[in-house]
Amino acid sequence: MNSSTATAASPGSPAERLASLGLTLPPPPPPIANFVTHVREGNLIYLSGQGPREADGFMHSGKVGIGGVSVSDAYGHARLTGINLLAVLQDALGDLARVRRVVKLLGMVNAEPDFEDHPSVINGCSDLFIEVFADAGHHARSAVGFGSLPGNITVEIEAIVALYD
Repeated sequence: MNSSTATAASPGSPAERLASLGLTLPPPPPPIANFVTHVREGNLIYLSGQGPREADGFMHSGKVGIGGVSVSDAYGHARLTGINLLAVLQDALGDLARVRRVVKLLGMVNAEPDFEDHPSVINGCSDLFIEVFADAGHHARSAVGFGSLPGNITVEIEAIVALYD
């Protein structure tokens, strides 16, 4: 699904939308360095960068645009990264219905130097957030390329989310 076809008026709660997508959130990925997975300040929660970690711990790696990592593959990795962000958010809040809106995403793509389609990759996460949060999932965003990412992962995404009181 791309952003032009994402359903912005889906009925139900975020949990119901996840279920209708056939998605079950995994346990939140543990931090692997000297940081925490999230910080709440007032009605904002800042989610640390997550990567494309499968439920069994496997991390997708490689550079987008070379070495067999296509834009389509990386879109899926960004969607998986979004699922991991949702898992952290669920763990932090106890209920995704506490989300008032997704404010901002920063999407980082591990890409070869001439790669130019970073937004299409990060759409994997953006589309998921719109599917799960409907209108509240529309957000500001940056999608940028990096020469490398930790563990050579294909994408890393962080988020800022506004909460109900």
